[in-house]
Amino acid sequence: MRPAADGAIYAGRRARLLEQLPAGAVAVLDTAPEVTRNANSEYLYRHDSYFYYLTGFTEPEAAVVLVAAHGDTPARAILFCREKNLEREIWEGFRYGPEAARAAFGFDEAHTIDSLDGHMAGLLSNVPALYYALGGTLHERVAGWLSAVRAKARTGVTAPAVVADVLPLLDEMRLLKDAHEQAIMQRAADISAQAHIRAMRAARAGVHEYELEAELLYEFRRNGAQAPAYNSIVAAGANACVLHYSANNAQSRDGDLVLIDAGCELDGYASDITRTFPVNGRFSAPQKRLYELVLAAQAAALKAIGPGLPYAGAHEAAVQVLAQGMLDLGLLSGTLDEVIAGKRYTQFYMHGTGHWLGMDVHDVGQYRDVTQSDKPSRTLQAGMVVTVEPGIYVRPAAGVPEEYWNIGIRIEDDVLVTADGHTILSAAAPKTVDEIEQLMQQP
Repeated sequence: MRPAADGAIYAGRRARLLEQLPAGAVAVLDTAPEVTRNANSEYLYRHDSYFYYLTGFTEPEAAVVLVAAHGDTPARAILFCREKNLEREIWEGFRYGPEAARAAFGFDEAHTIDSLDGHMAGLLSNVPALYYALGGTLHERVAGWLSAVRAKARTGVTAPAVVADVLPLLDEMRLLKDAHEQAIMQRAADISAQAHIRAMRAARAGVHEYELEAELLYEFRRNGAQAPAYNSIVAAGANACVLHYSANNAQSRDGDLVLIDAGCELDGYASDITRTFPVNGRFSAPQKRLYELVLAAQAAALKAIGPGLPYAGAHEAAVQVLAQGMLDLGLLSGTLDEVIAGKRYTQFYMHGTGHWLGMDVHDVGQYRDVTQSDKPSRTLQAGMVVTVEPGIYVRPAAGVPEEYWNIGIRIEDDVLVTADGHTILSAAAPKTVDEIEQLMQQP
């Protein structure tokens, strides 16, 4: 992970969170722990998204404490991190240490992570409220901190009367991406689009799914992305009808479609793109009919993306198109109203049409307006990023035309809501039939 681009960005986020807390309240968050893979080997480390959002700090064994202003006492932001240790740096690489981290990341104070428990009893004395991730990794330590404060009750010290979850506040903040975040997400989408193009160019009848996955990984890393944002799905033939297929070990056959759902993570932000293409470079007639149906459903969904429109509108628009297409192609019978009311389309389209995208591939934030009693779909705002990903998955079944059996298709793009509509961040990845076939016929 590259160092924080601008400490002021993270300081600004901390300030916005502090403004939402009661006067004198304390918020604390820690980062993700390192996890042992086996023996003396750890999984590739990945920081906690909430912690990174507030700090820009990517080292393990760290916590941030925010103290809201109270009267004449200004707000404070305090980092706890590993001590500087030149001997450990020989084995594990550079670490900031408290003083350098304080200066680099714009904190008011910084201390070693080993001193966190000792500081918290004082920081939580005589404050009105404590905010942290309820049920998270700090849960047991918080109980210890509060017990230590309550033990001083005879001296007149009081513990926080309110203990609340800080994550809903951060969820709403993270839902709206600022210009810094949008730029990173655009770059991540561009890298992922090039990876999909590389996989299409490498495809041929007989190629193994893992060979195409290797092309994706190569393109991610050579362009500076740190890792895949999630486990890549590379599904040939009938495997594309498995929504979360992960084996990636089958060999394609001439005439198969290949569904690739893959995106990189760049500087803490995810991309998420799906493309489906013929491994031999040419769609068959049945494949083309289904593919163009999904493409039309995506086009309808995209028209429903814009500020002031309901989040659920994209899914509703996609379902209308897909359900009518299923009727037209003989996959279903009856009327459109019957198919939609009875959700009969879920035989072939069983998932939603998108999700929030950001630091997490399935990013945080409510999908409904929970402030209203009927909890309607929330309204889209400029700065939100969503995926738009209709699909169709036809498993063999009685009454289903055999020419469509074992065809799975999904088309997914990353979409930024703008003040006047939307921008498709992943537009560089080809998706029309002509674009894909032309690309795959190139030498």
